[in-house]
Amino acid sequence: MVVVLKPNTKQEQIENLKAWLESMDIATHISQGLNHTIIGLVGDTSAVDMDLIRALDIVENVQRIQEPFKNANRKFHNQDLVVDVGGVKIGGGNFQIIAGPCSVESEEQVCYIAECVKKSGAGLLRGGAFKPRTSPYSFQGLQGDGLKLLLEAKEKTGLPIVSEIMNALHIPMFADVDVIQVGARNMQNFELLKELGKLQKPILLKRGLANTIDELLMSAEYIMAGGNENVILCERGIRTFETRTRNTLDLSAIPVLKKLTHLPIIVDPSHAMGYSHLVKPMAMAATVAGADGLMIEVHNNPAKALCDGPQSLTPEAFDDVAKQIFKLRPFACTYNED
Repeated sequence: MVVVLKPNTKQEQIENLKAWLESMDIATHISQGLNHTIIGLVGDTSAVDMDLIRALDIVENVQRIQEPFKNANRKFHNQDLVVDVGGVKIGGGNFQIIAGPCSVESEEQVCYIAECVKKSGAGLLRGGAFKPRTSPYSFQGLQGDGLKLLLEAKEKTGLPIVSEIMNALHIPMFADVDVIQVGARNMQNFELLKELGKLQKPILLKRGLANTIDELLMSAEYIMAGGNENVILCERGIRTFETRTRNTLDLSAIPVLKKLTHLPIIVDPSHAMGYSHLVKPMAMAATVAGADGLMIEVHNNPAKALCDGPQSLTPEAFDDVAKQIFKLRPFACTYNED
């Protein structure tokens, strides 16, 4: 349920209404825009008398929300969320490219790639330390040592780092990681999401291989319900009957999500396509479609990469893609909500 207050409602009146609503065991979320203040009611609102609330002098309108996700719902938030990662902003008109190797392999490798992608305009460095792999015999990442190498690259370049977590027990190891990524395979690892909700750290949540948009938003809701509202959504392709690409990149998710939620949405064309020559056109398409950012895999020697070499760009190829992306930004689709 959403309660829209009249303009110029005093803060004392807002607090009194908030206290009264919470006395009914209903959590509240207040969003203050330029003209209106909106109070979102989270919990069992079936017993709440809408007419009673509507009759209050300070209330302009009351409406029930059908979608089960409340905190992630745009109806609770008129303005787009801007996630600030140490001064690097994503969302609300702020566009960023996250780039780096699928897996951290060595200090020389990750530091060299970090320097290259920064020169090309990337705002954040990605790198896998823990790698969920389909085969138990594949390279699983350097784990804790990989995180240390990422921090060395951050120290040399100043780029905030993004890395994937697989287990809630590993959270202490990610204390210095700027953005914690939840991969596609863990999108519905609800116990992990609950623990990440206790942090005040940006979480990059990837859509699962066979999950709907609503399921993605409900996973975001798990994190936000714990108190952590710094969630970035990532469309990385879904599994369909098509075999010519690794996955099918669902670019329609961008406008759909922009309508449903205030959370930033970035696109990962590398994992979606699976082939490096397809990354550039899909990165360009995602940019024009209105994505808030891109996540692109870059490796100094893709042919010898320990993980996902076929979809990785060389630093030179990434530089070309980045130049094209920044040229397209003025023509990107925008989504304005009243």
